[in-house]
Amino acid sequence: MTTYSGTREFEGATFVSASFKGATLRFSDVSGVTMRGVDVDGLDIDSHDLFFGSLLVNGVDVVPLVDAELNRQFPGRELQKAQTPEGLREGWVAVQSAWQEMVTSTPLELVDAHVEDEWSLAQTLRHLILATDAWLRGGILQVPQPFHEIGQIFTGAREMSFDMSIFRADPPTYEEVLEVRAERQRQVTDFLATVTPESLAEARDNPWGGGDWHPSVGDCIRVILEEEWAHLRYIRRDLARLS
Repeated sequence: MTTYSGTREFEGATFVSASFKGATLRFSDVSGVTMRGVDVDGLDIDSHDLFFGSLLVNGVDVVPLVDAELNRQFPGRELQKAQTPEGLREGWVAVQSAWQEMVTSTPLELVDAHVEDEWSLAQTLRHLILATDAWLRGGILQVPQPFHEIGQIFTGAREMSFDMSIFRADPPTYEEVLEVRAERQRQVTDFLATVTPESLAEARDNPWGGGDWHPSVGDCIRVILEEEWAHLRYIRRDLARLS
């Protein structure tokens, strides 16, 4: 099948009586797309940024419905939006408990297994190390070079001129991943133990650059919580398929 990458040739295009059956869209912009009289049986949409906009199905915005259902499936997920130190601490405990259950219940033979084009459990944990490094160590604590060498960088980082030499080329052992992951979890726990409403309101720079958004300390913690819940959902989804 033909692969289209890095193209804008379809912006504003109209497709009539066309078949996209079985097509895959990854890291693509489909905002503002209008679909009328379409067959959507089995259509599978997964968007990390779904909750920052709307998604209309037959005139109904389904985003609040999806959000409520995910909160039901993942108790404590609603606290990723908490505004108080107490709420953020409770949210962190909830998501770490869910992750502990995931890690301990996954057989060792599956920690490196993955669905095509998705991360394994080991890679996912490495990405959460990276997320903690970016938003706690870099964003909040302002460590000049906050990243651990085993962090799993996101797709497109090289194209953003990110310094990829920070990261190791050879994959770490699962034991090393768990050790660094536990250390980063402790750092978040220790930070939240003493955080105050005043410190949550302090402004910081976006650790990924760009001067258009200056998150608060609280925003940085909420991003960490969002990353934790989102990637827990991804790996549960994929391991269920592999099992």
